[in-house]
Amino acid sequence: MFDLRPVGYVVGLMVMTLGLAMLLPMLVDMAEGRGHWPVFAQSALLTILTGGLVALATRNGVRAGLTLQQTFLLTTGVWVILPVFGALPFVLGATEARFVDAFFEAMSGLTTTGSTVFSGLEALPKGLLLWRGLMQWLGGIGIIVVAMVFLPELRVGGMQIFRAQGFDTMGKILPRATEIASRISVIYLSLTLVCVLAYIMTGLGAFDATVHAMTTVATGGFANYDTSFAELGAGVEYVAVAFMMIAALPFVRLVQMTAGTAKPLLRDPQVRGFFVTVAALVAILVVWQVAQLGDPGEETFRKVLFNSVSILTGTGYASADYMLWGSFPVAVLFFAGLIGGCAGSTSCSIKIFRYQILFGSIGAQLRRIHAPHGVFTPRYHGRPVDEDVLNSVMSFFVFFIVTLGVISVVLGLTGLDFTTSVSGAAAAIANIGPGLGDTIGPAGNFAPLNDTAKWILSAAMLIGRLELLAVYAIFTVSFWRD
Repeated sequence: MFDLRPVGYVVGLMVMTLGLAMLLPMLVDMAEGRGHWPVFAQSALLTILTGGLVALATRNGVRAGLTLQQTFLLTTGVWVILPVFGALPFVLGATEARFVDAFFEAMSGLTTTGSTVFSGLEALPKGLLLWRGLMQWLGGIGIIVVAMVFLPELRVGGMQIFRAQGFDTMGKILPRATEIASRISVIYLSLTLVCVLAYIMTGLGAFDATVHAMTTVATGGFANYDTSFAELGAGVEYVAVAFMMIAALPFVRLVQMTAGTAKPLLRDPQVRGFFVTVAALVAILVVWQVAQLGDPGEETFRKVLFNSVSILTGTGYASADYMLWGSFPVAVLFFAGLIGGCAGSTSCSIKIFRYQILFGSIGAQLRRIHAPHGVFTPRYHGRPVDEDVLNSVMSFFVFFIVTLGVISVVLGLTGLDFTTSVSGAAAAIANIGPGLGDTIGPAGNFAPLNDTAKWILSAAMLIGRLELLAVYAIFTVSFWRD
């Protein structure tokens, strides 16, 4: 019989942790003096009690490790249940949001997607703004641990290729997760603190600097203003670009670098591929802008650099309405959002390494055509790519494209126009944040969408953040067989 107790125990502890995190915005609301703090007190009490009771009820089932089935269920279950409790402050608080909107916002926060249904952000209590940023910050470090520990173990999307890159987790999922999380947490927290200081030095107030640092390092994209970064200044934009790019690098490489060796970071093919992609993307769009506007100035370069890096890393900030740049830049940015950063980072989407393996496989196949008797094996980081990794990567691409198509069609059936359906599906699955068009583009938000579309997009955010196959697996009959 399938034992849910180990899964329930871990989920209960994480729900308790989320409840404890609510105490921080409660203190901020108390200091602000607008009388909003009871909302977080009530939300925290309900969340902590629920998580604690679940953990107590299931602690007798704790074991040293988890089975494969339990790991799949835990990986998905956490990202389903946490947004339910993360939505409470929005339902009970100043936004007085309906549950569908509150859940959408919480799911967007914890998956670091950055799509929002709220406007008038400047008027919200500081506690709610901090809660949005805190959810993304917690979700960012959570997804790093998932990417470094669980997904390689589950052989999802080719992630198993990273098993030997710094951490061996075979058979020791939970103990090793604790060790990895502690080492990565130091880097993650340090980056956040440095980012806060950098934002303050470029003119942001302490509160804005803190919230934006959280959402920058998490590549989440929630901002404290409806206009996102459009009015925050040039220095702030450059700081954001630097930290978005750092956060899109493999955190295991950052851990190794702090241990005294930068060689693994510099030699990592996905790191080099990421920087080449950024350079090519910015160069193409700057040339286009200069050709169209005849303006090679610093502002043009800065706006292109900021928005390109924001979309590529899946952060979702906007410092300009790039829908006004023309159809070609919009198309380029749309496909850039389907690339993403490096595996083991807070970034999202398909990831650089999968494209490298895909192109390597295509190259090997073309060489076989020219030399049928030759032996050509795709290589990654100097090592041959195993057949199971190739199959996993190819399966991921197929599932990604099919999922994008199906969700786009279903969104269209709810009454959304073509641009909103396709870009909304892509923004959710790739966890980018804004879509395209007047409604959900960089100058809009997701509030006008119908409830059915919001539920669909919430599910898409979860599916995309957990690399698709980790979620789909639990819906197969074979998964539940002993």
